[in-house]
Amino acid sequence: MAHGRNKYQSRENRARIREMFLREWDPIGINHICPADEYDAYADKVYVMLMDERATAEEIAVFLLQVATEYMGLALDAEQIQRSELIAIALIKLRSEFETH
Repeated sequence: MAHGRNKYQSRENRARIREMFLREWDPIGINHICPADEYDAYADKVYVMLMDERATAEEIAVFLLQVATEYMGLALDAEQIQRSELIAIALIKLRSEFETH
């Protein structure tokens, strides 16, 4: 168990983040045409940031913007910024729920 978390629950929490990424972040618009695992690596990193590194919403949003612009090659625009900020805030709200499992 990493930091006292159940391995099964950790997997479930990561799956929730992946689902959120597909529904709410999805910078390349693939939620209906690509495999559901498209954002897995980013979801795993964000889970570590959220739970182990205790990252803030701002830090998570910056990471997601970096992924979208540097790794995916998308333009930095108001929509990318807003989407990244909103998902980061939603993730921070889940932290306490994740901690109780």
